[in-house]
Amino acid sequence: MHRLLVEGDTEGAYARWSRQRGGKDSAAADHAWTVTRAVAAAGARAGWSRTDFIQVMLDGPYKAGAHARMIAHRRGHERAVQWLSRAWEGAAAHVASTDTIAARTDFHTALADLRAEIERTPWPGIAGKTDMKNLFARLDICEQAGGWDHTLSERDLAERIGCSRETVRKPNGRLVARHLLRQLNSGSATEAAAWMLIKQVQNRSSQRWATSQGPKAGGVLSGLTVRQPDSKADINSRAASKVMPEDAFAHFGLGGSGLAVVAALAESANQTIEQLQGTASVSRPTAYRAVGKLIGLGLVVKEGETYRLSEQALDGLGEQTDECPEPVQSWSEAGDRLGVAGASERRRTRHAAQRAHWERLQTLRAANRRSVTAARHLYAVDPALVREDGLVVDPVSGEVIEGLYVASDGEWIWHEEPHMVA
Repeated sequence: MHRLLVEGDTEGAYARWSRQRGGKDSAAADHAWTVTRAVAAAGARAGWSRTDFIQVMLDGPYKAGAHARMIAHRRGHERAVQWLSRAWEGAAAHVASTDTIAARTDFHTALADLRAEIERTPWPGIAGKTDMKNLFARLDICEQAGGWDHTLSERDLAERIGCSRETVRKPNGRLVARHLLRQLNSGSATEAAAWMLIKQVQNRSSQRWATSQGPKAGGVLSGLTVRQPDSKADINSRAASKVMPEDAFAHFGLGGSGLAVVAALAESANQTIEQLQGTASVSRPTAYRAVGKLIGLGLVVKEGETYRLSEQALDGLGEQTDECPEPVQSWSEAGDRLGVAGASERRRTRHAAQRAHWERLQTLRAANRRSVTAARHLYAVDPALVREDGLVVDPVSGEVIEGLYVASDGEWIWHEEPHMVA
C-alpha cells in the first residue's frame, strides 16, 4: 500500500471500466476513486485520522493523490476535501466491518471462511468447474504458505488440477475479472508469477456501497451489483483437491462434472439425483451420466433412489455390487477403463520438456549476452590484417595493399595512391 501511495497503480491492479448514465466514459474517475479508497483503507488500518489522510493526499507529492489535487485545482479545496471525506468514511466503515488479520491463526480462520464460501457457490458448466478446481488448488497452496500471496506457474497449476496449460489461462482471466484473484507480477526467467487470492466482502449493493458521488443512483460505482443467489451447492473441496489430478477426471473421462458429483457425495452421502443437481451444480442429464459412470466403476453405490460413495472411493477402491461385479482397485485402473489412462503422465512429460527447452534457451541467451562485443569502428585497425613486417593484407583476396599503413593513432593511413601488388 505504501508503494500504491507513492508510485500509484503502476500495474493497473485497481483499474476498472465503467460508464455513467448517459454514456459518459468514467474509467479514469473510477480508477482514481478505487485507488483512493484502497489508500484510505490502509490508512484506517494503520491508525490514521481523517485529517491525516486528507493532508497526505492533498499536500504530499504522492501519485495516488493526483486526482484529489486535480479536483482541488479545478473545483476548489473544499470540493476536494468533501471527495476525500466520502472515500474515508466508506473505507473506515469497511475496515470496521472486517476482521483484522494480526496472526497466522486469523488468516487460517479467514481462509476457512473463504473455502466454505467457495464450496457453497454454484459452479455450473465446464468453465465453472475449471474455475472451481483452480480455486481449490490455490486454497491448498495459500494454506501451506500461510498468506493470500502465492507464487504459481501455469504448468504447475495445470498439473495440480488435471488440465492443459492452455486451459489454465482462461480461468485465471475469469477469476481476475470476478475480483477473486489478482496477478501481482508476471514472473521472471527463473521465478513463476505471483498471485493473490482475494476474500470478497459480502452484502454489497449500489445503495450501501460508497461511491465518489455518494451512495445514490447515478454514481460512478452505482451500476448493477451481482448478488449471490440462494443455492444448494455444497461440496467437499478437500476431497476434490485429492482426486482431481487423477487421469479418471480428465476431460474425456469423468471430467469436472464427475469430480463435482464425487465431492458432493463426499460432503453428504445418500443423495438423490435431484439433490445432486443442486449440490454439484450440474444438470439432470449430466448428473445421471456422471453417476452412471461412477456406478460402473464401483465407486458409487445405489441404494433405492439415493446414491453414496463406496467406503474407499477417494482412494480409487470400488465396491462390488450387482451393477458392478468387477470394481476398480485404483484410480489408474479407473482411468484405463475410461480410456484416459496416461493423460497426467503425458502432461508432465510435455511440461518437463518445455521446462528443459526454456532452461536451454536461457543458457544460450546468457552466453550470447556475454559474447557480444562492441562493434569495431570503420577506420579502426584490425590486427588480423597486419603482417609481422607491417604490410596490410586484403581480407578478400589475400594480397598485400601497397601504401596502406597503421598510423600512430591506431587508424589506417595512405602514403600514396593504393594499388594491388602480388
